[in-house]
Amino acid sequence: MTASIPQLPLRDELFLLGHHDDTGQPHLHRQALALGMAGGVLIDLFLAGRITLDSYADRPAADRWLRLNSEQPVGDLIADTALAAIHYSRATPTMKAFLRSFADDLYERTRAGLVAAGILHHTARRRLGGLVRADAYLATDTKWAVVARSRLRYLAAGREQPNNHTAALAGLFAVLGLADHLYLDDDAATLTAHLKTIAAQHHRPIREITAAVDAAVGDLATATYR
Repeated sequence: MTASIPQLPLRDELFLLGHHDDTGQPHLHRQALALGMAGGVLIDLFLAGRITLDSYADRPAADRWLRLNSEQPVGDLIADTALAAIHYSRATPTMKAFLRSFADDLYERTRAGLVAAGILHHTARRRLGGLVRADAYLATDTKWAVVARSRLRYLAAGREQPNNHTAALAGLFAVLGLADHLYLDDDAATLTAHLKTIAAQHHRPIREITAAVDAAVGDLATATYR
């Protein structure tokens, strides 16, 4: 069923899975989701062989420096923008600095890209007796979210072995607190721990990018309650 459906970048899958399929409402704070998507951009660049992390493993993940392996574009506008941002940064960026700056408008850019690709469409609804206009972005076909969610469900149930992409998605999904939106019988805490265990079996740089996302989301939550 899924063979004919192209695999979307991690940021796009996170965007789709981070929203309710029927209403388009986000499951979490937009900026937290954007930080996760920025982490997805870095992971896709790592898997494409374009970036790596510095070798100083004694520093916290969020303080590790990003290094370019290659400046060759990958053919994806947002990913190539990230490459350029790393390349032309005045100082070698840490993951924390990159995630914060790149996530700033990533939610809107990702949504615009999904609309341009025909995966989302814009609709306007009236609430409160037609007094309030509410904009929503809904999937033109739920297959994109269904396929991505199914890969994670199969992973959690032990029915599939994860590839690097899906293992990374599992890790990001877990640190963003989205596990209960897989709609499995497991309680959210148990499922989150299981997804993290699966993700931990793959590339160390992917684990460290995911840890940096986790720290950045934690910082955002702390700032919100100050």
